[in-house]
Amino acid sequence: MSVAFRRDGDEEHLEPKFELPIPPGPNRVTPQGAAQTLARMAEFEALIPTLSDEAEITKARRQLRYWRTRAATMEPQPAPDGSEVAFGCTVDFTLNGRARSVTVVGDDQADPAAGMLAWSAPLVRAMMGAQVGDWCDFNGREEAIEITAIAPSYT
Repeated sequence: MSVAFRRDGDEEHLEPKFELPIPPGPNRVTPQGAAQTLARMAEFEALIPTLSDEAEITKARRQLRYWRTRAATMEPQPAPDGSEVAFGCTVDFTLNGRARSVTVVGDDQADPAAGMLAWSAPLVRAMMGAQVGDWCDFNGREEAIEITAIAPSYT
């Protein structure tokens, strides 16, 4: 038999497992985001000793390394004053004639379906620093976003 058709094991053909990607930039967090990060880290620390399957242990350890890194690099942000769009604010705005609301949070706390966008999201970056009544350019359109209200989401 030719060596081209011989396999030593299935492991050599599996996709390599990489570390979970860390979002670029600083790890800014709200108080809720910091608590969430610490809770996820504690969750995986408690889970690993209960696992017996080697693949599950490897997967949980990968998650734990991610959350430990995120906990070590947290940069808690001061509460915003609500005078302009900033980290930790809830912003009401109109985009394409539709009223919307988002809360600006850290990368790990972001949940677009719940209206929580990361400070690094293009929509949020377009609004940062704007005040109530300002118009912001977005997606190649001038004055696409009108800021209608800003409020701190934590104090």
